[in-house]
Amino acid sequence: MKKQLSSTIITIGDFVHAYNRGNRKALIVRGESDKWRLLKIFRYINDKYSPPNLFRQIGQLVEEGKCRWFEWPKNWPSPSPLVKILSYCIMPNHFHLLLKEIIKGGISKFMARLSDAFTRYSNVKYDEAGRVFQGSFKRKVIETESILQYTDVYMQVFNPFELYPGGIKKAIEEFDKAFEFALNYPFSSLGESFKKRNLHIIERDVLKETFPSLEEYKAFAREALMFRNIREILGKAKIE
Repeated sequence: MKKQLSSTIITIGDFVHAYNRGNRKALIVRGESDKWRLLKIFRYINDKYSPPNLFRQIGQLVEEGKCRWFEWPKNWPSPSPLVKILSYCIMPNHFHLLLKEIIKGGISKFMARLSDAFTRYSNVKYDEAGRVFQGSFKRKVIETESILQYTDVYMQVFNPFELYPGGIKKAIEEFDKAFEFALNYPFSSLGESFKKRNLHIIERDVLKETFPSLEEYKAFAREALMFRNIREILGKAKIE
């Protein structure tokens, strides 16, 4: 994996940790329906095709009976993604995405669409106006394969551990139970990464070869969380 001179310059082939939080650190999702809507936005806006009234169509697609479980609309062209999504996690007041740039400007376009689609949805649903997110998305180009692996664990395991009863400390003490909790958390991609469910959102790319089995991934996550300070590792890489 090549080394970047700047963490803000994105070129084709780069892996990027993209994230954003609620405006003034407010909640971005207020219930499970909001989380499912954000997941479906991940799925449906990740494409070069932009149908008329895209945001209205997304709303129609997620209504019961309009579109089966995350299937691609039959009246849309075959998928042509803007980015590869390797992993993700939705938290109450922020989200994380691990992305790969596959076309020039793809990540920026995807993130702009995401922000626009979810802001429109949230403002209509809650009869509000203004920003949902705290400005433009934040990004960090990942410079090494090791940091890519730790970032993936940070998103898919560490973040759900924060939601575990008793928090991070209790989750680490009860690692096996907490890992199952993360595996079954619908709004982290861990279950999708290892075929526990399929929302057609992620493409694991190089991580498929790095972690070919759930057992190997779990062992790596255990070491990262129990015996190494993952926050310190990612802090050194200037990933917030």
